[in-house]
Amino acid sequence: MPPESLTPERILEATEEVLRRYGPAKATVVDVARALGVSHGSVYRHFRTKTALREAVTARWLDRTSRQLSGIVTEEGPAAERLDRWLTALFEAKRHKAGDDPELFATYMALIGESGGVVDRHVTDLESQLTRIIEDGVGEGTFQTPSPAVTARAVFDATGRFHDPCYAAEWSRPEITADFEAVRDLVLRGLRPAPSGPTDAP
Repeated sequence: MPPESLTPERILEATEEVLRRYGPAKATVVDVARALGVSHGSVYRHFRTKTALREAVTARWLDRTSRQLSGIVTEEGPAAERLDRWLTALFEAKRHKAGDDPELFATYMALIGESGGVVDRHVTDLESQLTRIIEDGVGEGTFQTPSPAVTARAVFDATGRFHDPCYAAEWSRPEITADFEAVRDLVLRGLRPAPSGPTDAP
């Protein structure tokens, strides 16, 4: 491969394939370079260490979900409907990652254990997206909360069973969709303003 055609994206694509083939314990930078037909030094010119390469490929994998969800954040329409779609899309994206390619999913779970900073940035991004939707709902008068950011974190935590990889084994259970819908509906009801009406006071 000519040096000018070796881009970070090409390296990350090859790294994912090498990880799929050998697993995180055995995959090396030399394997990635061999798959690309270049020297390992060429790979190191883009990613200075093996750790940097593994963190970058992990971030790329997580960012696919973030980009998918970000489109819902910027859509027009009521915030409650967008929050519904966002939570559903997050659950579906995570469930498909775990079910469609379980070997690659297991590989990335191992990498995530090495890349705490990457995961923290991913969670922060998702919570930021949630915050924007909740802020829109407050502006519309359909959500009530003194702190959209705090509420976004609470919503993310409350729905953790449906997006945290530690629960992946449960995502194939027949009842999981009904369980998700019950939690999602509870979250949406909890964000609505308290009804105003006459009190019992004389």
